[in-house]
Amino acid sequence: MRSLKPILKGMKQKVRILRPSEYEMLREGARKLENQIQLDTLLLTGMRYVEAQRLHKHPEWFDGSFIHLPAEAQRKKKRKQRERWIRLNPLGRLTLPHFFRNKPLPHIVNFNKNLKRWAERGGLDPVGLCPKTLRKTWESWLVFYYPRHIHLIFLSQGHNNLTSLEHYLNMPFTEQDKEEMRKWVEGWI
Repeated sequence: MRSLKPILKGMKQKVRILRPSEYEMLREGARKLENQIQLDTLLLTGMRYVEAQRLHKHPEWFDGSFIHLPAEAQRKKKRKQRERWIRLNPLGRLTLPHFFRNKPLPHIVNFNKNLKRWAERGGLDPVGLCPKTLRKTWESWLVFYYPRHIHLIFLSQGHNNLTSLEHYLNMPFTEQDKEEMRKWVEGWI
């Protein structure tokens, strides 16, 4: 297995962006299916942690293809869009019904501790892991895999072009990473 430096992004807080092989290690370390469903949901939706907590209480926001986040679901002060439609790939659409039947996401502090514990169990260095990791990883994978569709990606994630260009382009992914991303991102477009 190759050993590449962790991808860390951010000025104030260094947030880890996972390669697909690293995500698999984290997921393996989570062991229980209910924990893996939470990880997969956060990854495959690219939602902020608090948005996913609200989604769990409102399964009606999922129409079978998209998640519609109404304005009241997005309390982020600097949000760019009043409401948002989150595009899902087939794997994301299959995961969400399990998420709704699953236990709710824990308090963010506990989830952060879980991430670090799961990483260590899976043999992954926990440096930079936090709840933002999954959202940033997803957007990075989508931008790398579907570069011609960055506008759709940015809208689905609730970002403007400048934010996304600054944070998600020019990531040091390899062709092997791209091949490993396929099973996760395929069908998003």
